[in-house]
Formats: sequence, C-alpha cells, structure tokens
Amino acid sequence: MPAYVWKGKNRLGEIQEGVIVADTRDQASATLKRNGLQVLSIRTQAAAGGKSFGKVSPKNLAIFTRQFSVMIDAGLPLVQCLEILAAQQPDKGFQRIINAVRSDVEQGATLQTALSKHPKAFNDLYVNMVGAGEAGGILDVILQRLSGYIEKSVKLTSKVKSAMIYPIAVISIAIIVVAVIMVKVVPVFASMYESVGSRLPFPTLVCIAISNVLTRYFWIVILFIIIVTIGWRQYYKTISGRLQIDSFYLKLPIIGDLLRKVAVARFCRTLGTLTSSGVPILEGMDITARTSGNMVIQNAILKAKDAVEQGRNISSPLAETKVFPPMVVQMVGVGEATGALDAMLGKVAEFYEDEVDTAVAGLMSLMEPLIIFILGGIIGFIVVAMYMPIFNLANVMGKD
Repeated sequence: MPAYVWKGKNRLGEIQEGVIVADTRDQASATLKRNGLQVLSIRTQAAAGGKSFGKVSPKNLAIFTRQFSVMIDAGLPLVQCLEILAAQQPDKGFQRIINAVRSDVEQGATLQTALSKHPKAFNDLYVNMVGAGEAGGILDVILQRLSGYIEKSVKLTSKVKSAMIYPIAVISIAIIVVAVIMVKVVPVFASMYESVGSRLPFPTLVCIAISNVLTRYFWIVILFIIIVTIGWRQYYKTISGRLQIDSFYLKLPIIGDLLRKVAVARFCRTLGTLTSSGVPILEGMDITARTSGNMVIQNAILKAKDAVEQGRNISSPLAETKVFPPMVVQMVGVGEATGALDAMLGKVAEFYEDEVDTAVAGLMSLMEPLIIFILGGIIGFIVVAMYMPIFNLANVMGKD
C-alpha cells in the first residue's frame, strides 16, 4: 500500500506530522480524522521526496527482527546493531533501507521515526510496536514479539497459498489441454462432418461453435481475458470495489469459511501482540484494521473502535458487526472482564490457526475429487459430442 506524508492539528491545536500507510489518499485522510486530527495537508511520500527501496520479504524481516532483538538484549548500541545487520544482509534493497535507518538514528531521530520513513518494509504495526518498546525501555522484548508475530503470520499465509497451488495448477493445465483439443482436434472432426453433410446433434454443434470462436478469434479471446483481469484489479483498488469483492470472497462456499478463519486469527494475533506490547487499545484496533487484509473485517474493527471511543467495551460492538464468530466475541469479553485481553486474544489466535490447518487439510481432500469430476465431465462431453454423429451414422447404416 502507498505511504502518505501528512500534516495536521490535534484537539489541543498542536501541529503534528507523520507518515501513514493506506490504500488511497481519501482512506488515509479518513483514518487521520477518526484519530481526532484536522488534516492540513496530505501527499504521497514519493511526492514529498521520500525514498522508496521496494518491499522486503516477511522471512527476511523476521530474521532481521530476531537478530536485532538478540543484539539489543546483549547491550550493543543501537547504531552498531544496525551497522552489523546491514553488513550481513544479503538483500541489497533491504540493506539500503537499514543503512538509511542507521543514518537517521545517528542524526538524532528515534528508531520509530526512522522506520516510519520506509512503510514498504516496516508497516504501521511494526513502527508502533517499536515506538512502544522505545518508550517503555523494552525494545528487545518487543522485537522478540515482533519476530514471533511475523513468523506466525508467514506460516498462516503459506498454509492458505499451499492449499491453492494444487487446484490452480491442475485447472491451468486442464484449460490448456481443453484449448488444444478445441483448436487442433475438433476442427478435424468438423471438416469431416462437413464433407459428409449429415445433420449434427446439438452437443456437437456447441463444441464446433466454441472451437470456431477459439480458432478464428483467438487473440480477441486472449485480449478479452486480459482486459477483464486488469479491470478486476483496478476495480479492487477502489474502496467500494474492494468491499464488494472481499465480501464476495467471504461468502464463497468452503473457501469463504477458510478466509474468515484466517482473518479472525490475524485479528486476534495482531491486536493481542499490540496490546501486550503497551500500544493503546484504540491505536491498536486502528492498526489491526489496516493490516486485516479484508475490507469487511477492517470496517467491522473500525466500527468496534468507534464504539470503544464512546466508552463501550470491545466485545459488544464486535458482536453487533456479525462478522466475528460468537466464540471470539465471548472470549474477548472474558479477557476484558479479567484484565487479560492480550492473553485471551493469543489463545483465540492459536485456536483459529489450528482451525486453519484443519480447514486446509479438508479443502485439499475435497478439491481433488471435485476437480477430477469436473474435468472428467468436460473431457467426456467433448468426446461424446464429437463421436455422436459417428454413432448416428452407424445406426442409420445398420438399419439400411
């Protein structure tokens, strides 16, 4: 997501400025207003002269964070830690980012401020947790929690991706095979039947029509697919488009349930990590919403945050959104009542991460026979459609 440099006035009339990550300028402005700021100016970081070194892989970020925490715990000065970490970083882009952070820290900036200049590498969650660690003098502990959070987040994402690889690969190969049959094999049968001049069955006419479209208008079909893909991606970049598409994903059978469990696990893990690190609950909910990965979940969290700002507890507004399962709401309520919200969120996150494991295993076992059935039906239809005229011709000859 792009980063925006903002300047605003708080409720006390004090001028403040900083960097915020959001999908659009309007969303960034809306987030600042929800935080009680009067926005005076907001522009993209690139327009403000910010440097962009590209994204950093979560794996590299997790390793960097864990090594950073060990060095801080050992008592090494902050600048020396960053210098060592930059020297041993194999990713040249990430190495430049670390050196830029080290340079800013050397010039007197806080680590939080230095990191916030590189939102593609360090998101709001990372920056705010580091800020809480600096303020509380527990930076090493916070970095350990961050590395654990990133590792679990990567593991959770990889599970979902691994569940999608097999069906996508099989479906892609099947589409190629069917296309080859339609373009190379069906025209041979079509020309043969045309020379005979017999009346063709409806399934055969359908197959020949599809074959003619693919053969004669192949590039138009490819262009149409490209245009639809680009249009879909551009529409997803809009707020309304992302809301509708994310809502559609959550309503899908089987896959929607899996995505909801992933979103709930991420919500609990993120908010639990932030609250246990000393980040204020309102700020933690705002960060959790922006890192949820789903607009429906994000809106639900922001509605709950608005209710909390009005003095209500967290569990009641979460229940009213009807997005989170009842168990999550009840566990959050128990955590609030006992003063152990972070621990309770951690337990719920672990439960739903296990649920994701089970759901992925179930999805894999279900997808294989389903794909075989669908592909078998398509290939079977083509074969039967192409041989039906031959069977009809043989029946006519047999009667004669």
